Amino acid sequence: MSNWVEPLGMRILIRKDESRHTTRGGIVLPDKAEIPNITGRVVEISVQIERDDDFPIKKYDKVLFNPSDAIPVDFEPDNVLFVVPIEDVVAVFRRGESKIDEIRSAEEMDADDPEEWDD
Repeated sequence: MSNWVEPLGMRILIRKDESRHTTRGGIVLPDKAEIPNITGRVVEISVQIERDDDFPIKKYDKVLFNPSDAIPVDFEPDNVLFVVPIEDVVAVFRRGESKIDEIRSAEEMDADDPEEWDD
């Protein structure tokens, strides 16, 4: 029998990405550097969030979250898991065309179609 963690309420379970001690520019960060937002992968989603269309987050999505209200879960010794309130997830990383690009493309197509113009 295996053990697992199911977040309740408006929360998700996130596995925090590895901490980087050196920035891309080569600056070495001290161990206690305060980083206001961190990234991770969604491991589990509560049933409430899964059913709510306002939160387009799926299992395995990479997210950016504010860890201030995150609850650490000491469940796996080599992975850092957090139960995070959904309001602390500030972004989801996506591939492909963004929704903003889709909206702009649709607006441009409408502007190019003279039949759509009002007289």
